[in-house]
Amino acid sequence: MRIRNILATCQTLSGFGSGTIFIPSRAPALPLAVKSPYMNTWLEVGSGGNGELAGTWPRFWAAPQPGDVTGNTGSVTAWAGLIKVDGTTYTWMGAPQINGYFPPSVAQSSVEYTSQKTEFISTVAGKVSLTVKFTSPVTPKDLRRQSIIGTYLEVTVASIDENAHSVQLYADTSAEWVSIHSSDIAQWSFTNQNGVASHRSWRQNQNEFNADYPDDAPHWGYWYWSTTSAPSMTYQSGSDALVRQNFLSNSGLPNTEDSNYRAINNGWPVFGFANDLGNVRGAPVTTLYTVVHAQQNSVLSNGADGNQAVPSLWTSFFSSDLALVEFFYTDHPSLTSQIDIQISTDSHVAGGPDYSIITSLSTRQSLAAVQLTGTPSKPYLFLKEISSNGNTQTVDVIYPSIPIFLYLNPILVKYLLDPLYENQESGHWPHAYAIHDLGTNYPRAIGHEDGNAEEMPVEECGNMIVATLAYTQASGDVGYLRSHYEILRKWTGYLVEDSLVPRHQLSTDDFQGPLENQTNLAVKGIIAIGAMSKISSLAGESADAAMYEGIAKDYIAQWETYAVVNGRHTNLAYQDGNSHGLLYNIYADRLLSLNLIPQRIYDMQSAFYPTIAQTYGVPLDTRNFYTKTDWQIWAAAVSSPSTRSLFISKLATWIRETSTNRALTDLYHTQTGEYVFPSFLSFCLYRFYFAFNLPATCGLSSAPLRGICTSGTKAMLTRKQFRHLEIHR
Repeated sequence: MRIRNILATCQTLSGFGSGTIFIPSRAPALPLAVKSPYMNTWLEVGSGGNGELAGTWPRFWAAPQPGDVTGNTGSVTAWAGLIKVDGTTYTWMGAPQINGYFPPSVAQSSVEYTSQKTEFISTVAGKVSLTVKFTSPVTPKDLRRQSIIGTYLEVTVASIDENAHSVQLYADTSAEWVSIHSSDIAQWSFTNQNGVASHRSWRQNQNEFNADYPDDAPHWGYWYWSTTSAPSMTYQSGSDALVRQNFLSNSGLPNTEDSNYRAINNGWPVFGFANDLGNVRGAPVTTLYTVVHAQQNSVLSNGADGNQAVPSLWTSFFSSDLALVEFFYTDHPSLTSQIDIQISTDSHVAGGPDYSIITSLSTRQSLAAVQLTGTPSKPYLFLKEISSNGNTQTVDVIYPSIPIFLYLNPILVKYLLDPLYENQESGHWPHAYAIHDLGTNYPRAIGHEDGNAEEMPVEECGNMIVATLAYTQASGDVGYLRSHYEILRKWTGYLVEDSLVPRHQLSTDDFQGPLENQTNLAVKGIIAIGAMSKISSLAGESADAAMYEGIAKDYIAQWETYAVVNGRHTNLAYQDGNSHGLLYNIYADRLLSLNLIPQRIYDMQSAFYPTIAQTYGVPLDTRNFYTKTDWQIWAAAVSSPSTRSLFISKLATWIRETSTNRALTDLYHTQTGEYVFPSFLSFCLYRFYFAFNLPATCGLSSAPLRGICTSGTKAMLTRKQFRHLEIHR
């Protein structure tokens, strides 16, 4: 049964552009093949797009560059679809020009997205219906399947006028999937294994881990474009004009391969399949395609044994690329809508239909920023900062993403944290505070042994401590705390010195620049000290637990006197009584059940946010009208029901109305709804908005886990006198 029928009362139908109905809502961009940092293809809907699959080329994500106010910089990943009905050819995907001829587009009526699927429904000349469904499976508790970088494309044709119609179907991918640089040389081949036919393509000069130069796309690995091998299927590789013309003229392809390997922009090589569906009248006819990206090794990581190649996790389950492709193709019947129903239903219960829009749109987007690596006995989950740069395993990017992983499978949080712990506990980071990231450019998680990395000391110490306790509370893995206790204790010592009155430094909102005495940053550090009290108790360190609890309570009392302005709201920085900002970091207090923040702070902030709300959201702080989608939802999660609804409604309105045309951004202008900086982060595939206490969220109980006591104690930290608070106007 379709999600549309189950949750019809929870959805918003909206028309846009040429009359396409969007279910549950119009979106800035629609996910097509979205499964990893490198399989990330979207259909633009915002400025310059209308949400129709036919007439627009899909694009690989890319951040806007200086001077580009539209954000329209993503490289084309050409994906073309043609259909011939009773001798006349129409376009159902992409914008193919065939020797000067543009086949007319099918008539698209609706598009629907769920957490793992995007489905387009069209009609062709009033004769047949055409349903095109893209599915990037979300299987977070099945690591074998989740490790596969693959997407299904199903095309279903049915007669709608009770007559039989002769139908031929065509689809191709281009060499543009191989590299975002059209001057790169591509190579390709054709294989047929156990009934699965595949076009294989790759960058001819392979450079593992992008060793030649940093890039947003991979310089190694292989792309497989596959379908069923059958007498009714024909294939061809060659220039776009040649291959598509053969289908246009002959309704099929000659089963030939082009051996002239060349630059991507030299004749634009494409890899086509044609299927003769015969006379379609009664039962619908479905053709299945898959796209798979296969890399033997996926990340270079600096851990306990120094820089080591980390294999893709799928290599532990499949003997070869072709075995992987065959399994994924034949595994299609295992697909279910269970995760779609679960996320949509839980989201609606927690935050209403607008919240369902947000979570359904962001699920694939969030999971596509990470990649499962390692082995079944030692998995890792590596994250690419998809933004203004390509940092690897950025801690303050992992931090706002933990709600989705706690919700879907808490062990994934451990797999995110493990590379960070291994690097720092092995002596590859010289500072007393936590590292910001493991590498300037993904997938080179080689760390910063010289200590020269972006400095966010309070931010990252707090993030690591909170995320570690959140994982343990969700999983019951107390041993994880014991194994990392010493470094957690070191980071907490740093927070004891620098969190109550933070020195001049960056927070995660680094685009706003550094600032001293940051109110929201201070409360993060104080909450992390409180979290360390819980960690110490669970680890059997009762003396430490009492010490950290005392410090946290003392600090929060002092913080309130510095932070609250006339009993109305907290300030951006202690010294500025005319400022304010989103106090999103108090969400961790509720997530961890610390009960450190007085209820009056929650009530005060909740009452204040509506007074400063703009058209598309609540500004991040008084420095400008920018906001962050992730932090708005975190603030909403600890607000009153009415303020929570305000945050959600305004974000959903932004999704429906913004002219931006990339994946769901985490940074935008609350008055115009546009991107903030052409040169900065314009859309981020790593943020997820599952901050509310959904029925299954995090697996957390309202009661704290019981501490495990031992007779051993650690020498208490000497609480150093923090520097004098200077009031600056």
